[in-house]
Amino acid sequence: MNKKIYFAGSIRGGRVDADLYRRIIQFVQQTDTVLTEHVGSSNLILNEQGLERDARIYDQDTAWLRQSDLLIAECTSPSLGVGYELAYAEHHGIPCHIFYDKTKAQLSAMLTGNPYFHIHPYESEEQIFAVLTQLLH
Repeated sequence: MNKKIYFAGSIRGGRVDADLYRRIIQFVQQTDTVLTEHVGSSNLILNEQGLERDARIYDQDTAWLRQSDLLIAECTSPSLGVGYELAYAEHHGIPCHIFYDKTKAQLSAMLTGNPYFHIHPYESEEQIFAVLTQLLH
């Protein structure tokens, strides 16, 4: 298939789920290209980098979004950036699939109330991978 996938997960909003992000990214990479594989890295710089550096991050991320065939977001940890990425993807007609651990979080009504987004609550990683298998094949 080799779709271009934009994976979104919390970076500055908290890295508690970084290992999960890495496992999801590795799973997706078995069949497709993840443009944002760095989101699963354990050694990201989490603080603001200054206006110029942050502008480069914005330019790169929005360019990747425009190239994407699909956005996959893990939203258990709230993130302003992920929310922005979802709205940007919706504006550009990029299909969006949102995953969240329903035992740990509730999504904003701005996500669950929007019929554009495909919402996938889960309780185990196996449930994530089952949905991704159907989604990507």
